[in-house]
Amino acid sequence: MNISKYRKLTLIVPFTLMLGLGACEKDFEELNKNPNVAEVATPSFVLTNALESTIDRQFGVEASMDGGDIIVQHMAKIQYPDEDAYFFRTGTYQNIWNGFYAQGLEDFNLISKLGVEQKNPNYQAVGLIMRAYTFSLLTDIYGDIPYSDALRAKEGVLQPKYDKQQDVYKGILGELKQATTLIDPSGSAISGDILFDGDMTHWLKFANSLRLRLAMRIVDADPATADPIIKEVLASPATLFQSNADNAQLQYGTAAPNNNPINENRKTRDDHRVSTTLVSKLTALKDPRLAIYAEKPEAGGDYVGVPNGIDAETANGLGLSKTSRLGNYFTRADAPGVLMTYAEVLFFRAEAIARGLVAGNAATTYTSAIRASMEQFGITDNAAITAYLAQPAVVYNAANYKQSIGNQKWIALFQQGLEAWSEYRRLDYPNDLKPGPEAALAKLPTRFIYPGNEQSVNLANYKAAVANQGADNLTTKLWWDKF
Repeated sequence: MNISKYRKLTLIVPFTLMLGLGACEKDFEELNKNPNVAEVATPSFVLTNALESTIDRQFGVEASMDGGDIIVQHMAKIQYPDEDAYFFRTGTYQNIWNGFYAQGLEDFNLISKLGVEQKNPNYQAVGLIMRAYTFSLLTDIYGDIPYSDALRAKEGVLQPKYDKQQDVYKGILGELKQATTLIDPSGSAISGDILFDGDMTHWLKFANSLRLRLAMRIVDADPATADPIIKEVLASPATLFQSNADNAQLQYGTAAPNNNPINENRKTRDDHRVSTTLVSKLTALKDPRLAIYAEKPEAGGDYVGVPNGIDAETANGLGLSKTSRLGNYFTRADAPGVLMTYAEVLFFRAEAIARGLVAGNAATTYTSAIRASMEQFGITDNAAITAYLAQPAVVYNAANYKQSIGNQKWIALFQQGLEAWSEYRRLDYPNDLKPGPEAALAKLPTRFIYPGNEQSVNLANYKAAVANQGADNLTTKLWWDKF
């Protein structure tokens, strides 16, 4: 969906701030009523802002460019390389946490509530889907998080308990199932939808595709919950993504303020480069996606990546003009912010077949997933794709499906940094990603640290979460990360 048909809306009073306002004297309220401002929230306005703020947060610097993209070695830093050595700024943890909770989840909760009040189950469903999606991002970043007690400040819950990740997953999978039962493509229309333009069939496909993603995430940790969901959704392919036209992505506008956050960031910063790891792997495979993912150096020559985890002097010495920037496909103003793709659904189906959960041909489905990824980025030369698929390093290995799927998924999820990080932790491929020489850790991070503010305002619940999950550091494994 293209955002340019909608304006960014700045509400007179942000809903997240309204949550903390106390009651005023009746006369004072009457004096201060603004006849030009609706007293009842309009779900279309809330939805536009909630979708854009959440997707902006996901693809902004802290969560992706200095977060997931760096950790999985899709990108590297040529200046200010602290994050590349896993010295993350304390504000990073806080801003991601606050952004998803206060800017996204509060509004998705409100949208769902308004859907009930206004007897529009399609709004209710969209609120539930995006609430589940956002909680999945948070729990995959931090682990145990406030879920059942979250967003209840108006009820007096100011120190929410942390739910175990297993319970968070069960909860959000339940919310997604509920959403699928509420959706009625021929029912009440919704507006303000910058993701699917009010097409509820697309929302149904997204909900079920997301159920598949989340069930596969926990398949090794909780097969009793995951397996039935995987079998159910894969049995109804028409209710999943069926082509790249179904991809869940926000098509940004061609100019500010509706432009892609990476495009906005690149106007004043030039500190990121494509990683040597990515360039080396794609060059060795003659992968045509490299020409999409990276730009050739300004100084000329072939693609040159920057190693991860090197010191500032070494990084600076590589030369801004002699190394490869992120490809224009991703830095242009109207570059899409991708939430989930058809290729992912095919990779999940291939894995489910390999695990014996559903019938089918894992190898054929795997190659279809790679084709879908190629086509997603505009690569349609069938001969070139066929030659790529025939390489021994690409051919599906039935004896080690995690290796084949993990390696190719790592390539396909480029610029979906948080999802690439989650799937790397789950599948453990590519298995040759190593921290750089200046890294603070001996292995890649497995989670982010809780924001410091939680220790100040929610200490007892913070301590309980740490006692359950493990030390609050970058290398404690999440519940679903079993290998």
